[in-house]
Amino acid sequence: MTLSLAATVFSVLICIVILFQAALAAGMPWGEYAMGGKFPGRLPAPMRAACLVQIVILALLALIVLSKAELLLPGWREFADVAVWFVVTFSVIASVLNLITKSVRERRIWAPVSILMLLSSAVVALG
Repeated sequence: MTLSLAATVFSVLICIVILFQAALAAGMPWGEYAMGGKFPGRLPAPMRAACLVQIVILALLALIVLSKAELLLPGWREFADVAVWFVVTFSVIASVLNLITKSVRERRIWAPVSILMLLSSAVVALG
């Protein structure tokens, strides 16, 4: 897999996650698919605010991967060479959490997504 393809796969997946987080923040009743299923239905206001913070973090991760793959923000390249390992670590943690969650629905949907994000970010990091 080429760096640009891996970075594109990562970015598409993270955009899906961002859209999901935005929907949760807007009040969609999908709480059983997030945060361990602790809040079925509509998330409480503090958790919806947390979704907005997560959106910012996820967008930054995408920018790091795209910069490392030389597809965006060439001025970030030196930063991205180091920061991409944070993205890989974040993806490892996300994969583990999505694999061990008590929420079957969350596990079925987000574990494969987070594993693909891990693999694609690792390809970019090693490239």
